[in-house]
Amino acid sequence: MLLVSAIGGAAFGWPLLAAPDSGLAHSGDAPWLFAALLPLLVAVVGATIADSGLDAKAVAMLGVLAAVGAALRPLGAGTAGIEPMFFLMVLSGRVLGPGFGFVLGAVTMFASALLTGGVGPWMPFQMLAMGWVAMGAGLLPGAERLRGRRELWLLASYGAIASVLYGTIMNLQGWPYLSGMSSGVSFVAGDPLPENLARFVAYCLATSLGWDLPRAVVTAVCTLTLGRAVLAALRRATRKAAFDTPVTFRT
Repeated sequence: MLLVSAIGGAAFGWPLLAAPDSGLAHSGDAPWLFAALLPLLVAVVGATIADSGLDAKAVAMLGVLAAVGAALRPLGAGTAGIEPMFFLMVLSGRVLGPGFGFVLGAVTMFASALLTGGVGPWMPFQMLAMGWVAMGAGLLPGAERLRGRRELWLLASYGAIASVLYGTIMNLQGWPYLSGMSSGVSFVAGDPLPENLARFVAYCLATSLGWDLPRAVVTAVCTLTLGRAVLAALRRATRKAAFDTPVTFRT
């Protein structure tokens, strides 16, 4: 996961350090990123299965959750930030752990892109960003002990923050396309990093914050209202899938 995240971070952020005469179209590096991402996702799945002892049924559950998440995405179609798939990714990452959560987020975004026709140079970046959202939920503390309202509030708070961060990092993917425009929010290749970051913050405030904040609210509300039932179902399915777990009998 560290290797995948390092590659993803470089793919998102390299334009900030690019020379003025470099080509800055992410459409050129997207196919290479996608080609590098697939075998690394398989490696993450294999390492997670080996570490946790889950078998083929757990992988099948991963596919089912990815299909459900892909089906949820068109419900809001991103309109006004209404994207119910985010809360499912957060809850699934919490239960399945960071490895499976990362793969689930990436696979769900890939499947939803095929379902909605949203295939383009932005797709591998969306896969990475959603993978990070679900992975972060799996890294939250108290996975074995924290339950009830406290856990729901923790996940709702994380989901709200992650929803805003997702929109912010996806802005970084499309923002270099504005290079050369006479605007205080456009990217200027070769400019000092602090100046470009200041323009990037202005760009986010002017363009995507109106979508990111409603997405955060929808994610938090869905988590608080549906989270208890969804978490219970996911944990029950995970226990049934873990056939290698030792069985103990009480007398």
